[in-house]
Order: sequence, then C-alpha cells, then structure tokens
Amino acid sequence: MSTLSELLAQKAAIEKQIADTQREERGAAITKVKSLMTEYGLSLADLGTRAMAAPASGNAGSGKKVAAKYRNSATGDTWSGRGLKPNWLKAALATGRNLADFTL
Repeated sequence: MSTLSELLAQKAAIEKQIADTQREERGAAITKVKSLMTEYGLSLADLGTRAMAAPASGNAGSGKKVAAKYRNSATGDTWSGRGLKPNWLKAALATGRNLADFTL
C-alpha cells in the first residue's frame, strides 16, 4: 500500500506531465495556425476581433441580474435603479412622491 507522501509525489509528477503535454500541444497548434495563416495570406483582422478576445468575466453586459432597489407596493413592480426610470415610477414622482418612498 502506498503512503500519502508517495501518492502526493505521484500526483505532482502527473500534474507536471499534464502541464508539459498541454504546453507542447498548444505550441504545436500555434505553429500550425501560423503556418496556415501564412499559406493563405491571413491576418489577425481576417479572423475577427471576437476570435482573439478573451472571454468576458464580470464585464458590463454580461447578463447578470441586479437586485431591485425600488418597489411599487401597489403593483409589485420593481426597478434596480439602473437605466431609464420605468413609467410607473415617473408617474408617481410626477404626482409629488419621493424616490425614497419606493426604496426597499
């Protein structure tokens, strides 16, 4: 039976081997892509900017919902406080009510 230290050493060796293989395969893929680009006369612009962009993570417009800050107690309508004021809130403010009246 293997000891914990032996298993951890095997794990470290396997993780190093995985990283080395990934690096080699990535390098081979980059070389292949560069070769194809040269062969067909392609540039990065031909690939499009979206192809070269890093994936969005937490950037604006990522589609995450924002918690509501204001609620119309009569109808249950809510607003996050971002973007244009909804019509129900505009109408209520026009009648003299305060934004603080709708704060959650």
